[in-house]
Amino acid sequence: MISTPYFAPPADLLLWHYVTRLGEAGILLPLALAAVAWMVFGAGRGRDALRWMLSLAAAGLLTTITKVAYIGWGYGIATLDFTGISGHAVSASGILPMLAWAALMHRGPRLQRAGVAAGFALAALIAYSRLPVHAHSPVEVLCGFVLGSAVSIVSLRGLLDPWRPAPAVPIWLPALTVAGLALMPLYAPPVHTHEMVTALSLQLSGHAKPYTRDDLRRRLQRDASAKALV
Repeated sequence: MISTPYFAPPADLLLWHYVTRLGEAGILLPLALAAVAWMVFGAGRGRDALRWMLSLAAAGLLTTITKVAYIGWGYGIATLDFTGISGHAVSASGILPMLAWAALMHRGPRLQRAGVAAGFALAALIAYSRLPVHAHSPVEVLCGFVLGSAVSIVSLRGLLDPWRPAPAVPIWLPALTVAGLALMPLYAPPVHTHEMVTALSLQLSGHAKPYTRDDLRRRLQRDASAKALV
């Protein structure tokens, strides 16, 4: 899906590649599962953990469907340059705010809200990073951030207000979260989700070649030319 670059700020592109890796499912999902393990077995928040995981799974399924629909069959929106929801944006905004809350659940509501707000802010930065690395269009990034944010909002319902005392979070959870976010983008091997989705799309559609963003833009140009001739 990578094609013509969008506006990139005057910053080192390597920095944006580092930031964008923070949204990889291969980095965020292990951290989320560690938080879920503590919520279930340490904090007695199994129902809240289940709601989070189900919401995140639903968002992931919808994201995959939009990508498969375009890569396999070419179902996109040419006028919006839309070929599928950004999975990085969904993962970041659907996981980071909840990770922040899980690490601060034993603190007061003011600190919890500050942590959740920081999680959303970092998720927004990760979502934006998909533009300078030329991976997605603005609409795809926006859809991903909104969808992932909806996951976090649904998952956080009732967790911030009223505040309930919680067991002290073990030091390994915030330490693992900080270390994972700092080091895994540098050392963890990338998970080639796009290649996996492409293989799935071709298998389901039976087509030999995937649809790319260039195909969508050629379609838009043909439509514009046809209208000009009318």
